[in-house]
Order: sequence, then structure tokens, then C-alpha cells
Amino acid sequence: MMVVDIETSGINPDTNSILSIGAVDFGKPKNTFYGECRIRRGAHCDKEALKINGFSESEIKDKRKVTEKELVERFAKWKESVEDATIAGHNVHFDLAFLKSAARRYGTDLNIGNRIVDMHTLAYSDMLSNGIAIPLKDNRTAITSDIVYAYVGLKSEPKPHNALTGAKMEAEAICRLMFQKGMLDEFAGYGLPKRHSKTR
Repeated sequence: MMVVDIETSGINPDTNSILSIGAVDFGKPKNTFYGECRIRRGAHCDKEALKINGFSESEIKDKRKVTEKELVERFAKWKESVEDATIAGHNVHFDLAFLKSAARRYGTDLNIGNRIVDMHTLAYSDMLSNGIAIPLKDNRTAITSDIVYAYVGLKSEPKPHNALTGAKMEAEAICRLMFQKGMLDEFAGYGLPKRHSKTR
């Protein structure tokens, strides 16, 4: 699978733009992708989104950056190097919606399908199997990515968010949830909680 995280100018894939894409090949984690683009012409920009991803208005309008179309095409080319291109991550439906919207807009063949591997579901299942109460809000799961990271022994994601950092942290957390061991050297200093350290 490929763990993907994107940063955008808002939450609507039709009216907002992709600003950056980060991805990790789960089978070959040294094979990563990162790219930034300028906001596409006519797309809206929500100031709250920029607070999350740390881009300035001048940065997202920088004409030295590639277009959204070029970034999606570069990602599609990188994806060819991934044997299992099933998309994975935490808020996967968000990322998938933006990628599919952009692919339709530019006629790019991403061929990423609809099936996903969801870090939230893996954590939800692991909590239940370990007898840990699911955190709830309004009678629904409230498992955020930071809750998952803490659950598997990682620190919270640095802020503002970066797409490649997000993809790496999600890949590490997914590996810890699936295999009870770490994946990336940069997280080797973060031990797994006892319930996740069967084979560490």
C-alpha cells in the first residue's frame, strides 16, 4: 500500500486546491514522494486551512511552483514505482476525494480505486481487542491521528502540518498497529507501549 497525506486550501475538493502531496511506499519505505504546487486558478483559499498547513498566501501563489495538474501528474508517475498502490492513511476519504477530483479535472489516470487501509479503523480494532475504551464525542468515535500516535508510542504530529511528515507518521503508526514493531529509523527512539511490543 501507499500511505498518502495531502495539504489543501480548504475542505471541498471541487472548490479548493491541493497544495502538497506526501506519500510513503509501505512495502519499500525509503521510496517516498513529496511535492508542492501553487493554488489552482479559480480555487478558493480558506485561512483556517493555511493555519493548519503553514503555507502563506504568497507561497501558494508562487508561480515558481508547479501547477496542481503537474503535481498530480508527478504523483501518478511516482505511483508507478509502488507495487501495491492501495491508498492508506488516517483521514483517507479526504485525501482520496481531492486526488480523484484533480484526476478528473485534468484527465490524469491515477487508477487508485476506492478500497483503502484506514489507520483509524486499525486503531479502533486494536483498542477493542486490548479492552481499551474507545474515546467518544457525541456518541461517535473521537480517535484523532494524534490519539493514534500516542496509543502506539509516538509524539503528536508537528504543527503546522507537512504532507510528507504526515505520511511518514501514518506509515509508522500503521506498521506498529499491524506488526507490533516500528518501520522508519527516524522514529526508532520512540518505544512501543507494552501492549504493542510483542516482537520489538
